[in-house]
Amino acid sequence: MEDLLATSLLAFITAFAVVFLVELPDKTMVATLVLTTRYRAWPVFTGVVAAFAAQSVVATAFGSALTLLPDRVVSIVVALLFAVGAFFLLKEGFSRDEDSTDEAGTHADVPFWRAALTSFGVLFAAEWGDASQLATAGITARYGTPLMVGLGAWLALVAVAGLAVLVGRKLAGRLPTHWIQRVAGVVFAGFSLVALWQAF
Repeated sequence: MEDLLATSLLAFITAFAVVFLVELPDKTMVATLVLTTRYRAWPVFTGVVAAFAAQSVVATAFGSALTLLPDRVVSIVVALLFAVGAFFLLKEGFSRDEDSTDEAGTHADVPFWRAALTSFGVLFAAEWGDASQLATAGITARYGTPLMVGLGAWLALVAVAGLAVLVGRKLAGRLPTHWIQRVAGVVFAGFSLVALWQAF
């Protein structure tokens, strides 16, 4: 019993530490930050946390089998999703007249459910085949405790999302929305190119 408890605790700590460190400089944090500058913080956080929960369940349920997905297919899909995101962000950012009343701290006036659903979709897609998901699958296969690994990975993702939301709120309060959209569009385009490079 003590051995099982120790193994479960070690699996939880390992999953949390690995996923937290992998996600800090990752596209997931940037995507969450960008969404927070576009929408209100709570719906973004709700959608992101739900997406992370779904991805953690997927990763732990299939264990290391996720690593069998074709890397090229995953990379192409991720590249397309980020390219579409870059297109819309840049289109909206450059369509605004710089002399218009585009003030810092303004958010898109959309319902809670729409912002949450958009955030869920973006992060669910961005996490598919991501390093943290594959790490979660690998740790599950190593320790054989999917519940503790899934919980540790999910809490790490929530912590990273929380940091991104806080930073995003600070940025949204200080920078004009059209500049945030332009920078975010360029960043998303960069992610798309990296994913394409990984595919080919």
